[in-house]
Parts: sequence; C-alpha cells; structure tokens
Amino acid sequence: MRKLFLLIALACATASSAQTSSKPFVLPTLHSWTAQTGNFDINSLKRVVCSSEAASDAGALMVNAINTQFAAQKCGKAVVGKPEKQGDIYLQIVKQKKLGSEGYELNITPTSITAKAQTEQGLIWAVQTLTQILATKGQLPCGVTTDVPEYKLRGFMIDCGRKYIPMSYLYETVRCMSALKMNTLQVHLNDNGFKKYFHNNWNETYAAFRLESELFPDLTARDGYYTKDEFREFVKWSKTMGVEIIPEIDAPAHSLAFTHFRPEYGNEEFGVDHLDLFNPGVVPFLDSLYNEYLGGPDPVFAGPRVHIGTDEYSNKKQETTEKFREFTNHYIRLIKQYKKQPVVWGSLTWSKGTTPVDVEGVLMDMWSNDFAQPDSMKQLGYQMVSIPDGWVYIVPAAGYYYDYLNTDLLYNRWTPANINGKQLPEHDPQVEGGMFAVWNDVCGNGISCFDIFHRVRPAMQAIAEKSWNTTKEIPYAEWTEKVTTVPDYNNILIGELPKEAKGQTLSATPRPHSQLTFRAQNGSNYQLDRLGYDKAVEMLVTGAKEQRGAILTCNDDTEFYLSDPITGRIGYARDGYLFSFDYALRPGEKHLLRFEFTNKATTLYLDGKLFQTLGPDQKLAADTKPYNIIRTLAFPLKKTGEYKSQVEYIKIMEK
Repeated sequence: MRKLFLLIALACATASSAQTSSKPFVLPTLHSWTAQTGNFDINSLKRVVCSSEAASDAGALMVNAINTQFAAQKCGKAVVGKPEKQGDIYLQIVKQKKLGSEGYELNITPTSITAKAQTEQGLIWAVQTLTQILATKGQLPCGVTTDVPEYKLRGFMIDCGRKYIPMSYLYETVRCMSALKMNTLQVHLNDNGFKKYFHNNWNETYAAFRLESELFPDLTARDGYYTKDEFREFVKWSKTMGVEIIPEIDAPAHSLAFTHFRPEYGNEEFGVDHLDLFNPGVVPFLDSLYNEYLGGPDPVFAGPRVHIGTDEYSNKKQETTEKFREFTNHYIRLIKQYKKQPVVWGSLTWSKGTTPVDVEGVLMDMWSNDFAQPDSMKQLGYQMVSIPDGWVYIVPAAGYYYDYLNTDLLYNRWTPANINGKQLPEHDPQVEGGMFAVWNDVCGNGISCFDIFHRVRPAMQAIAEKSWNTTKEIPYAEWTEKVTTVPDYNNILIGELPKEAKGQTLSATPRPHSQLTFRAQNGSNYQLDRLGYDKAVEMLVTGAKEQRGAILTCNDDTEFYLSDPITGRIGYARDGYLFSFDYALRPGEKHLLRFEFTNKATTLYLDGKLFQTLGPDQKLAADTKPYNIIRTLAFPLKKTGEYKSQVEYIKIMEK
C-alpha cells in the first residue's frame, strides 16, 4: 500500500512539474522560460504602472489589451509611478545591455508582474507577449523569461503603387505586425503595371503615385491616395505600436507614374517606365519631390529611414549604367542630408561600373542574387535585409513566384542569413534581418485587400518566427497547430467568428438602414464587420421591385446588392470591382439563398441547389497570354442599406 501511495505521489508530482515547466506558446517563440508555481489572477489587477512617461505608449497598449479581452476586468489609464507590492503590472525602462534595443524581461508572480526593457519598444514587445498568453490561456502562469530578437529588422513590404491599399488596412496591418513583434513595414508608394496587359501601350498602362503632392497635384493618383497629413500621422502612430514605416519612392525604373505626368522624362529606348537619366530635368524634379516630404520641422516622412528604390534599371549600355550609379549615389547622399538612413534595392551586381556609390550607413534590400550578389555586397560593406524573391515574394493570383508563401519551407530551411540559397553566417552583423513582400503586379486582376491579407497572415507568422527565434523548437506540424491558438487581434482583416461563437450558427433579422446584430445559439449577441472565407451565409428572401443599386448589407469597403447598379441582378462590389450572378429577384417570389465563400470563388445556391460559382474569370492580355480576374467576396455584415424585399433572416455559419 505504501508503495502504491508513493507511486501515486510521484505521478502527481511529475504531472504538476510538467504543468508548471511548460513554456507558454507565443508567436514568435520565447527564447527562454523558467516556470514557477501559480498564476497571476487578472481579476486581482489593480493598475498598470509605468516607470516614466517614456513607457506610456506601452502602458496604453497593455490597458487596451486588458479592456478588450476581459470585459469584467476594466482597467483605468496607465499611471506613472512606483509599483505596489500587489496587483500591479509594472513596465520599467532600465539599463541592461544584454536586452539590446528590443529585448525584454518578464517576471510573473502570483501578486504582480514586472516587465523590464532598455527601450519602450522592448516594453511594447513584453506587452504583446502578455497579451498573447492572456488570450490563449485566460490567465498568466508564473514564470520568468528573457526574450531578445536574433535579428534587428523583421518586416513586410507592401506594394501600394499597383493596387491602392486604404489607410484603414495599413493601420490594421500594423496592429497585426505589432502583435507578432514585427518592427518594419515598407510602403511601396509608386509603381506601374506591365505593358503586355494593356495592349502593349505605355499610355494605357496603369501607373500610380499614392501620396498627395502640393507641388505636383496632377502627379497624385486619382483612384486612391494618402494625404500628407494622414501619412505623417500613420508613421507617428505606428511608432507607438513598435513598428517603423519605411516609405519608398521607386525610381528610376518602375517610374511610369512620373513619365505619365512628365512624358519628356521617359526613356524611349528601354521603356518609358524608365526615367531618362540624361534628361537634365529628372533629378531636380525628384529632388523637389523629396524635399516636399522630408523638408520642414514636421516632415511627412517622419521615420528614421527612407527607401529610394533603384531596382531593375536597364544595364544594356555602360554609359547608362554609370549614370544609374551616379543617380543612386546622389539620392543616398540626399537622404543623408535630411538626417535619415537611405535604403536601396540591391542592384550593384547588375549595374557594375566605376562610378562610386556610397556605402556608409546604407541599408540594402537583397532580393535577387543576380542583381546584388550577397558576398560582394558584404565585402563592399553594405548592411543587408534578406528579402529573397525565390523564398518570400507573394504575387497574388499571377501564376509566378508565390500565391501563398511556402511556410513549411520557411520554417524548416529559412532564416535571414539565407539569401536565395546563399547561406551567410547566422547572425552575421551585416544582415539586419528579414522581410517578405507582396507585389500586386497584375493590375486590375480583381484581388481585394482582404485577399491580400489572407496571404499576408500566414507569411507574417512564419517570417516573424524565423527572424525573432531561428531555432526550430518543435516540428512544423506541431507549430502550425499551435499557431491556430494564437489570437488575431482584429476581425476587420480576417473575418473570423468570435472564438466563443465558432461552430455555431448566428442569426439576425435585418431591417433597412440598421446595424446588424447576430444572435448565437449560446444566446450571446455579436456585431460583426464581415465574414471571411470557408464560411456561408443563408437568407430567406421574398422579392420586391427594387431600384438599381439596392444594398442589402455593407461595411466600409464592400456592398452586397439585391439589385446591382448596372444589371439589377444579385451582386457585390469591393475594391472598385462589381461582380454579379446571373440571377435577379422577381417580385413576390420567395427563395432560400445560400452563399459560400473561399479564397478562389463565390458560390450561390438557390433553394438548396447549386446555381452558379463565380470563380477566376479568364481574360486575355494583348500578347494573348491569359490572366485571371478573381471574384472573391468577404461578405459584409456591418449594417443594412436601402431595399424593399422582405428578408426574414440572415444566418452565418461555418461551411
């Protein structure tokens, strides 16, 4: 009997030890975790205390996380002061060299929590760790961690030139990046489509420059742009989330927006999307544009770095190559004059020459080993960002590069030291870090902002993981399973049902011009913005004579029509596109409509039978090469519009 008792005691002790020693799963993975007994009860929280005003942004982020996740535990504003012995979360800026500029220490005890970092950015990352643990576990297990990123730069580049990305999406993107401790968003502000998709005519080819310009008002894109004030504020706000915005003006290639504005600046020999570097007006024009965004006491480009482009310019003639090198050097030095760090696309292997190009303090995006060979750029002395096209380039629905990144490959075989298969020493001091990119090459292909984020979300998770902690602590399959437990912090971008409502059917009784409130089977009420992919919407509708453009439901960027504005059929509009089913409601007829959504198609079922699927719609480019128009829909659920038909209910559910 005594032996049996000892065995039971040993088993219990072992189980208890396993429970207390298990490291909380956080994305990216914590570098260390020393478990201790017990939990900090969030209901015992009294205050969030900052050691100084310098930690106030981190304090505000912590308060917001608590108030968002725990309705019963509302927390007042963060205060500056000294912590009490019990009930405080204390955010402290300290001098502790081992933590670097972004590392942090967390000490969670049953009575209090202390986070220490050398900078506020480190404290922001500590807050994001606490937020993830709270959301996944519902409590804060006691323990100590020291968590320091292995690479300084962890980021994402988004092409806003070929497709306008509304500022609201950029804000939500930064929130998601911050949650994953990604610290850099490069915003590609100008670009153009490929001539082959526009009847091989440069004049018809799409091009856009996305920033307001008071010097050159006609340069600014008419189909979507950022005002100088809102871009400036976006840069400043992103800093409070720990994320730096690097604005990019791409030149002298990818410059069709400039040559549409000033045709005389185009290079007819290489293509008028190339600036003619021998035209004496080109450099003064661009100089004045940079001064508009970098000059004055409160510049639009408010962050510490500015990207000058410089990728993929022709090297067919040596005299042109030398002029390109001169151009690159000029803008590196110009950015330095404004006390900013210049960033360039790697191109100096492609553009070999004798004209000197400044290297001191220059950050180079290493995207192609043909354009910039890693060993030689390292030897020249450039600081490098690993953004290899063969590994981390997303081009949505284009049929080349990646539609979705291969996260298995990235998790198992990539770190920022791997630049397109060229393996530099891990933690090489000249490798600043790693990024991935979304290029919207095929202008007008129907891809929505929602589609873009659907691709960005898993890419962010993988790049965040492998640039913060390169060690594969668990197999990929286990990692991907655990990733699903990490919360997303906004339903605006992902269109998921609330965690507690998953697996249930939610129903609403709509009325024209009203907010939609959905009731779940568990009795809870929810207000939603949209419904994402692999979901379904059902509605029971008795038709009436509708005006063209009759909106059933909408949100800020999508409208779902009972009668679309052009044909009067059931359809939807988002991102400047209108798609319709070959079906129109008839007055007096009652039908059950069911819509199913995937990342490739939108399907209508009529009275339980498949009616039509709006999948990729193949188009022919000028060179007879087909490309696809993507007709996806994230169903809008924010509110109803003006309509006359009787809609008895709208139900939303998993497929």
